[in-house]
Amino acid sequence: MSPNLKNPVHLLAFGFGSGLSPKAPGTVGTIAAIPLYGLLQLLPLSYYLAALLAAALLGIYLCGKTARDLQVHDHPGIVWDEFVGFWLTMLAAPAGWLWIVAGFLFFRLFDIWKPWPISWLDKSVEGGLGIMLDDILAGIYAAICLQLLAYGIS
Repeated sequence: MSPNLKNPVHLLAFGFGSGLSPKAPGTVGTIAAIPLYGLLQLLPLSYYLAALLAAALLGIYLCGKTARDLQVHDHPGIVWDEFVGFWLTMLAAPAGWLWIVAGFLFFRLFDIWKPWPISWLDKSVEGGLGIMLDDILAGIYAAICLQLLAYGIS
């Protein structure tokens, strides 16, 4: 089964179509999250956190429903989890393209590498929560690295 991008749930879960990339859909999905991050970074920190929490909670539903509809757990084209993971990475990040690129690289590293307990979560937690959790934790790891880098440079 393939996603129906006329269905708003599938459209969002597939990152506005970015997850349809035949090569590296997670990477393409993360790239697609950057313009929306550009808008999020304009928000006060408390609003950014609220939007991030809302996106994560929405993602549990979006990813779970789309996975059930497609009958594939964590279909590679489901990239809303990459959106949220990247936005988490960039929480309170310094401004500028250098930091966006660094955040992108850190996030993709942890999302692909999946060090413990990310790998355990990826294999052990089912449904939309499982799809979201490994990317949320990869985003936390990446955010820590990004903040350490920023702190070390300043």
